[in-house]
Amino acid sequence: MSAAVGAQAAAIKIPAGVAGTWEGKTTVGPKDSVIATTVTTATANATGWTVQLPNRPLLQARVVAAGGDSVVIEMGPYESILKKGLKATTRLSGHYKGDAMTGTFEAKYSDGTVVKGKATATRKKG
Repeated sequence: MSAAVGAQAAAIKIPAGVAGTWEGKTTVGPKDSVIATTVTTATANATGWTVQLPNRPLLQARVVAAGGDSVVIEMGPYESILKKGLKATTRLSGHYKGDAMTGTFEAKYSDGTVVKGKATATRKKG
């Protein structure tokens, strides 16, 4: 991460109480079909966030915005879960209340296609 990006991230104020390990899922379609499970590690500041997808290397997440009860993170490009051979960059907007997160995501693929869906997570105890 460059010094400018690090300074920009440090300037973002993360909502109180968001830090922790969050177990979640992303869903798409009218029946909310689960496309991925996630484990997100959130810090009390805008640096050091990570997202673990099943059977994938740990992804570094960039906090791009935060305010009120919300945090927007972006990760990628990484090897797509849904579209074999393509790269994806995903932006997730999460709204945090206690130990629950609800939100939406948008995945942009290297072929120009986009998938949008929902995201939910629960903070792990302990």
